Amino acid sequence: MKKIFTIIAFAVFSLSAFAQESKPSIEVHGFIRNFYAFDTRKMIGLTEDFFTYVPYDEQLAANGDDVNAFPNFRFAALTSRLWVEVKGYEIEGWKVGARVEGDFYNGLSSTTPRNNVEDKTTGTANFRLRQAFVTLAKNDFTIKAGQSWHPMAADMPDVFSLNTGAPFGPFSRTPLAQLDYNIGSGLSLTAAALWQMQYASTGPDGKSASYIKYGNTPELYLGLNYKADGLLMRAGINMLSIKPVLSDEYGFRSDRITTFIPFFYAQYAKDLFSVKFKTVYAEAGDHLNLNGGYGVSEVLADNNRKYTPTRNSSSWLSLVYGKKLQGILFAGYVKNFGTAEAIVKPAGATKETDYFWFSGNSFSNFNQMLRLTPTVIYNLGKVAFGLEYELTSVQYGDKAKGMNLANGLYDQGLHWVTNHRVQGLLKYTF
Repeated sequence: MKKIFTIIAFAVFSLSAFAQESKPSIEVHGFIRNFYAFDTRKMIGLTEDFFTYVPYDEQLAANGDDVNAFPNFRFAALTSRLWVEVKGYEIEGWKVGARVEGDFYNGLSSTTPRNNVEDKTTGTANFRLRQAFVTLAKNDFTIKAGQSWHPMAADMPDVFSLNTGAPFGPFSRTPLAQLDYNIGSGLSLTAAALWQMQYASTGPDGKSASYIKYGNTPELYLGLNYKADGLLMRAGINMLSIKPVLSDEYGFRSDRITTFIPFFYAQYAKDLFSVKFKTVYAEAGDHLNLNGGYGVSEVLADNNRKYTPTRNSSSWLSLVYGKKLQGILFAGYVKNFGTAEAIVKPAGATKETDYFWFSGNSFSNFNQMLRLTPTVIYNLGKVAFGLEYELTSVQYGDKAKGMNLANGLYDQGLHWVTNHRVQGLLKYTF
C-alpha cells in the first residue's frame, strides 16, 4: 500500500510540475522622436504631413502661379512611441508573448483651407493604438492574434522617414489571425486571415471598412519564407473580396469585386552592409496604401454591377552601410497600368466618383512615380541624429482632358511634378 501511495504521489507531483507556469517578464520601451521637415510644394500626407505620399498636381492661378508650389516647414515630436512587451511566459510547452504599442499620431485635424492651402496643424496629439497582439509558439508552430503588421508590409526599407517608403510598398497594420509553420532547412509557411480598420478599401462611400464587413470574407494571405546565412526571402499572394454596394432602391445588390496581389521580398546582410528589395503587382491595393482603385465595368439589367481593378507595379530598393555612421540610399518606382477592363459610366453618373474610385493617398490622374532618398544617420549610443533628402516626382495626366475609359487612365497631357524634401531627425530610444 505504501508503495502505491508513493507511485501516486510521484505521478501527481510530475503532472503538477509539468503544468507549472513560468513567470513572465514585462518590459517597457519607447523613443522620443523629433522630425524637422521642409518641402518645396504641397504634399498629400498624414501626421502633420510627416507621412508623405505624393506631391499635389499643378493648380494654376490666373497669373500663371502654381498655387501648390508653395514651400512649407514644420517640426514636432508627435511620432514619439511607447510599447510594452511580455516575454518568458510558458505553460504546458507553449511559449506566450504579447505586445501593446501606441504613439501620439491621433488628434490633429484640418481646418478650412486658407488661400488654397489646407492647414493640418490644428489640435493636440492624442495617444492611439498601433499594435496589440499575442503570440503562442510550440514546436514548429507560431500563432499570432491581434493587431499587427500585414505580412506584406512587415519588411521595410531603412529610411528614417515616417512613410517608410510608402506608397512604393504595402503599408498596413491590421487585425489578423496568423499562423507560421517551420518546414525546416530555412523554409517556413505563413498563412493569415485579416480584417480592416485604419487602413481600409475605398469605394462609393469613400474609405470604409464596411465593404469588407458586408462582404463577409476576410482578406487572406499565403506566403513562403526562406532564411539562411544572412539571406531572407519571401513570396506570397493576397486576396481581398469586398462588396462596394450593399443595397439600393431596388433591394440588395450582388455586387462584389475580388482582387489578388502577389509580392516578392529579399534582403541580404553581411558585416556592415545590407540590401533590401520588394516588388508588388497589385490589383487595386488601396487598402495597403498603394496607388490604386477600381471602377464599374458593366451595369446589369437588375442594376447590379461588375467592377474592374486598376493594376499597379510598386518596387523599392534600399542599401545601407555602416553602424555608428550609416549611409542609406533608397530608390522606388510605381507604375499605374490602368484598369484590366474598360470603364463604363452608369446612367445618371455626373461625376467621376459615381463610377471610379481611387486611393485617397493619390489622384486618379496618377500615371507613374519615382523617389530617390539618400540618408545619413549618426548613432551615439541610444541617441540618433539623421539628415535625409527625399526627391519625389509624379507624372500626372491632364484632368481637363478626361479619363480614357478604355483603360482607366489619364494618358493625355502627361507632365511631371516634383517635390524636394529635406528632413532632420533627433531620436532617443529607451
